Formats: sequence, C-alpha cells, structure tokens
Amino acid sequence: MSRPSLAAAVSLIALIGAAGHALAQEAQPLRIGASVSGALTDGDAKAADDEYRYDDYRFQARAGQRLETVLRSDAFDAYLAIYADGAMDEALAEDDDGLGDGTNARLRFTPERDGVYVLRARTLSGLDGGDYRLSLQERPPAPRAPRPTGIRVGASVSGELTDRDPEQEDGGRYDAYVFRAAAGDRFVVTLDSSDIDPLVRVGRMNGPDFTELANNDDAAGGGLNSRLTFTAPSAGEYVIRATGVDERLGRYELGLAEAPPAPPSKPIAVGDEVKGELGADSATNDDGQRADTYRFAGTAGQRIAIEMKSSDFDAYLTLRRASDNSTVAEDDDGAGSGTDARIGRTLDAAGDYIIEARGFSDEAEGDYTLKVTETAPPPPPTPAVFGQAVEGEISDTSPQGDDGKHYHAYTFAGTKGQRVQAILRSGDFDAYLEIGKAGDAFEALASDDDGLSEGTDSRLTFTLPDDGDYVVRAMPLSAEEKGLYSFELSDRGPEPKPGSLLVGSTVRGVLKDASALTDEGAYFDAYRFQAKKDEKLRLTMVSNAFDSFIDLGRQDDDGDFSSLATDDDGLSDAHAKLDWTAPDDGWYLVRARAYGPNQTGAYALTVERQPATGARGGEGRSQTSSE
Repeated sequence: MSRPSLAAAVSLIALIGAAGHALAQEAQPLRIGASVSGALTDGDAKAADDEYRYDDYRFQARAGQRLETVLRSDAFDAYLAIYADGAMDEALAEDDDGLGDGTNARLRFTPERDGVYVLRARTLSGLDGGDYRLSLQERPPAPRAPRPTGIRVGASVSGELTDRDPEQEDGGRYDAYVFRAAAGDRFVVTLDSSDIDPLVRVGRMNGPDFTELANNDDAAGGGLNSRLTFTAPSAGEYVIRATGVDERLGRYELGLAEAPPAPPSKPIAVGDEVKGELGADSATNDDGQRADTYRFAGTAGQRIAIEMKSSDFDAYLTLRRASDNSTVAEDDDGAGSGTDARIGRTLDAAGDYIIEARGFSDEAEGDYTLKVTETAPPPPPTPAVFGQAVEGEISDTSPQGDDGKHYHAYTFAGTKGQRVQAILRSGDFDAYLEIGKAGDAFEALASDDDGLSEGTDSRLTFTLPDDGDYVVRAMPLSAEEKGLYSFELSDRGPEPKPGSLLVGSTVRGVLKDASALTDEGAYFDAYRFQAKKDEKLRLTMVSNAFDSFIDLGRQDDDGDFSSLATDDDGLSDAHAKLDWTAPDDGWYLVRARAYGPNQTGAYALTVERQPATGARGGEGRSQTSSE
C-alpha cells in the first residue's frame, strides 16, 4: 500500500461538481410488525449485472423467531430475498409468487441465530419498478403437531386438509402418516385429489423436526396427482406428509403400497466397456425415467472413472452404494465432449456399487457405450520456484481430475498470511487455476478462470491460511481442451495492513501492482476508521486514473472482510459517493478500490459527516410505517 498523507477535510464534491444520484444505497431500518410503502425508481440500487432493481431493509431478529414478509405491487413482478447482514453474496431464503395470487411475493423465514438480517424488496427481473407495499410480521408459534396416523402397506385412506391441520414452515397445511420399513424396502406412495394440487413428502422425524428424504408433485404421464417410489435407506419409522403445492384445502386419497422390485442390475467389472440401448422397453427408475443399472465391486481407496457416451441423447450418470442406495456422485456433461457424462471418484469404502445409466430427459432413446476404468494415482507435483516461469503441455497423458480435466500440479511450501500469485497463460486453451493443501485428496481452496482480464489467461492471488505445503493445479477450463502453456508462481509477501483514517479527513493514495487484490482481481487500499452508532457518514472517492469503487465493511480477528455497503458511480460515472449510517459503535474498514481488475493510479478518499440538510440514502423512496 502506498504511504497515505492526511490533509484537512476537503469537500470533494466541490472538486468534481454536482453529485450524481447514489446507485448503491444503505439498507433502511425496518421493525418487525411494521409495514412500509415504497417505490422502485431510477434512483434506487440495481444488481451488478443490471438484472433487477431493489430496496434493502435491515432488521433485528431472534433465533427461532417465525417471520413472514409480504411484498405486493401492481407495477412489477415482486421478489423477496433475505440475507445475513454483511453476507450479501448468498440469500438465506427467497420467494417469487408465494402468495399464489398473481405476482405478489410472500416469504416465511425462521432465523437459526440471533442477529441482523437484510430484507431485499426487488423486481423479479428488469429495471422497471413502481410502487409497492412491504410488511414484516412475526407469525404465531406453530401448533404442536399431532402424532402421525399409522398406515399399513397396502392400505388406502381418505383424508381432508383443513385450516385446523398443522402448518408447514413454508406454508400449507398437511396431514402426517407413519409406517415402518426395513432397509431396502421399496414403496409406492400415491396422493390423488380433485380439490388440491397434491404434493407427497416422505421423511423421518429428528425430534420435533421433519427431515425430508424424497417428494413428488406430478406423477409421470401428466396430471396433478402425485406418485412417489421410495426405497428405505435404513430400518425404522418413516413419515408421509400429505399436502399441496399451494394453500388450497380439500379432500384427498392417500395410498401406500409395496413397489415392484428394482430391475436387476447387469454385472460390470472395472476395466469393462459395454454397449447398451435405451428405448420404450427399457426399465424405469423410481422417478419414471428410462434407465439401465450396472453393478460392480470396488475397494476402499480405489480410483475409478465411469464414462457414458451417446450420439443419440444427452447422457446422465449416477453412482450409488448398493448397501443403502445412497448417491455417491452424479454427472451430466463431465466428459467434456458435448453431452457425454463422466464420473471420477476415489471410493471411500469397499463393497458393491450401482451405476445408473440414463438420459438427461425422461424420454431419452438410443444407443450408448459405458466404460468403467481404474485410474492410476497422480504423479507427485512438480516443485515450483517463486519467480521462475515454466512451460508445459496438457495432453491426453496428463493426470486427470475427478471432473475429467487433464492438469499439471505444482507444489510449494508457504507460511500463514503469505500471499502467493499464480499466472497461467495459453494460446491453445482457456486457462484455469486451482490451489489447495497438499495431501492424498486434493480439495480446491480457491480458483480462477479469467483473473488477468486479458482474454482467457488466468491469475489467482491467494493468502495462505496456514503454514505447510500447497499445490497449484494448472489446467484448461473444459475437459476436452489441451495444449501448450506457461506458468509462473510469485511471492507477493504478506497482505498490506490497513491504514488509518479520521472522520473529517482526506487520504490520498496510489493503487499499484503491489496493492492488495480482491477475489475478482481488483486492486485496493484499506483504511480503518471509528464510528458511533447511528452516525451518518459520507464517503467520497475520486480518481482520474480508474473507475472508483467504495467497499465499506468490517474485518474479523482472522482477517476476513464482510462488506456492509458499496458504491460505484454515486458521484459521477467514474467517481463514487456512499451515504451510510453506522449500525453500532466500533471500527470499520473501507476498501478504496478500482471497479475492474488491473486498474491502477492515484485517488483521493474522504470520510466526513453527512450535511445536516443532505438527502437521505434511497432518494425516490416514499416510506411510511404502521403497526
């Protein structure tokens, strides 16, 4: 990081001119039990890929609190998502049409832990918005579910879903039935109704919690009735839930019968290649799909590859343990050549295994070949020398990973906190890099496809989590690609430590090749500052060298950064401005970074208190609250 120089507070707005409207806005507070009226307008935030426009609301919730949020709009197709505060990359729950009446959304959510959460009210797609009404309510405690009614194999029962029946966590009433099974027993569960769209679920109880093992909505052959073929993985009690796809109530007929035995599996040995054909006379699996099954014996630690090829249909493979029918692996296009399938696996236990060979679609038809081979253990990785470029060639004889890609592996010793950078260039294939700890089983800790942003070359920068030996795999992005490449591993030293920044001050710095890198390959400098709860701050970043980007968050004791708010073009097309309110007292971290990878140059960053008459984040949003 460049050594910063602090100056007196400067209004960067005066340097740049009139401020543009902020496109990344802070989440507004929302209390459980309240409703708000708002509008999605051109001034509201939008997803990075311009896929949708949204407003964010922050709320506090308790572990186990049963919540329901409803988003209604006549102007757009409503969509709801909930995130853990500071973890906006992956939604904890989402809903599109949960109300079942047009395009309004309803999302039910029960937090697993106390904390702050972010509720996102958004369009399903597109940037056209409009007025909306959003509510967040606590649901009453779930009534204690009655003990399931017993049902015998071979029996059929009539029932009715009413508003007095227990309610599922995601909505909808259900009736529960229990039966006993031995490991490997096969059953057919049917649910027929002219009042509801039936959905049958089978699972087991874990204390008060229902763990679903299988479900069916629409039986093969069309229609709304459900038909589920189920194989018990172990002996014990199983529970059937008779319910509906939506919240309609009414009468139904439930049946439980013994299923015919699964078609016998054909024997196949490791090293064999067989020809087969799927057609109208083929056996079907439990889901009604045409499938052939093969059985082979494997040993613990044995490395195998299963390949299925067909020019007539899109091949699909499933590998299961014969002992309990549990799925070990599945694959659609892993062979890398069009629609062929491949599973590579190191078996973790001795015993018989079942291969299911089928098409991706239910009506797949035509010839195929199936091959099972034992793969040799990979050669030891090549020692890598920091700063030394090497050239190589990926070919058919190169080691092959479980995903079917041929690769070359390089090893090095590193220390905790050390930053390493690997660069892979090729004019023959789309370069791809993975890094993981050295050991018998390789597991990628990080990967990169196009980190250099120069065509298809790859650059992976990674901070080592522990002392020890590491392995970098250099490979093509797809399994069928091969060719020449150059590889270089460099030591970038420890992660630069954050600088300090006082509220009311400006820091000037320079992004350069030695600066820290985000996972996306963008350079940044980090600065720590202290704020008090509800303190309203304005962060402004300007640069004539690159497109400025502000990323504000917190860093934990392990050095992991959690983003709380960001802005790209809030001040102008290339300059950023973020109006933000501190959620509580403490230290915060701001990353002054470039929007895209490989951008460097000088910048100025200011953190100051918002003007008393300044516009609140989320202009264009009208908000009222009611109990």
